[in-house]
Amino acid sequence: MAERIELEADAPGQRVDRFLAEHTQLSRSAIQRLARDGRVTVNGAAVEPAYKVHAGEALVVDVPDAEPALSLLGEDIPIDVLYEDDDVLVVNKPAGLVVHPAHGHATGTLVNAVVGKISADTGRAARRPGIVHRLDKDTSGVMIIAKNDTAQLALARQLQGRRFQKEYLALVWGDPGDQPAVVEAPIMRDGADRRRMAVRAGGRDSTTHFSRIASYGEGPDRRALLHVKPVTGRTHQIRVHLAYARLPIVGDPVYGRKGVERDGLDRQFLHAWRLAVNLPHSGPRVFSAPLAADLRAYLDALGAPTVTVAPFGDVR
Repeated sequence: MAERIELEADAPGQRVDRFLAEHTQLSRSAIQRLARDGRVTVNGAAVEPAYKVHAGEALVVDVPDAEPALSLLGEDIPIDVLYEDDDVLVVNKPAGLVVHPAHGHATGTLVNAVVGKISADTGRAARRPGIVHRLDKDTSGVMIIAKNDTAQLALARQLQGRRFQKEYLALVWGDPGDQPAVVEAPIMRDGADRRRMAVRAGGRDSTTHFSRIASYGEGPDRRALLHVKPVTGRTHQIRVHLAYARLPIVGDPVYGRKGVERDGLDRQFLHAWRLAVNLPHSGPRVFSAPLAADLRAYLDALGAPTVTVAPFGDVR
């Protein structure tokens, strides 16, 4: 059965994850996962693991029912392989493909496709074998998948050490101008809607760099194609940070411009363009995925850009 744990804070200044680990049967890592899913609240508001408690605050932890173990099935799902060796598989993930199975969604994912193609010897996460990083369902582009535990550990350490260099292309409403910009703003689960993330004090430090490649149109319909480089890797980070900068991504149904019916796209205009990584046995490599066909067609329909920055490589 689902469990609800209620406590009153009596250790002011202590991190909420540490306090709860000391006062419940839950491990600190389990509490951190629950907090990031919006299941740890203080006085009714969802908090991140690093939140510092105050005396007398009401702490609640909602522990969901354990999900039954899923039998991971390999499926014959076509995937665009960009590179493969004994350690890794690099793919161009299409929009609409979920990365890993979840309760009530056990098939039709990228993991099912990978298991159907290779025998991944990664036991670190039973339902996410080989998955080191992820893309949202409706974000296309480059992903790297480990084929063994050694590769998974090596890639995970790079990711945690912020040595993955990830670059995205995003089309946004508005125009940031011709100077590079950066958003440094903490992100955490939205207390009013657990499906959303938000910039909020007490969230996890998050940094996103971006610069304009080209802009299209004039006035309120002006749009700009951005080169985006996230330093951190928070859930929905690019979408949240660009919306916070008043440059919402075209087609984003969650963080996009209000009152616009999907902006003529079936998904957000966000593409994981390039990934630089140090492979376990092959050394430094850079992988890129061409702009997805639906996004390329949308840009073509906008016509010639009104402003173009100096050459920036082949985004087509």
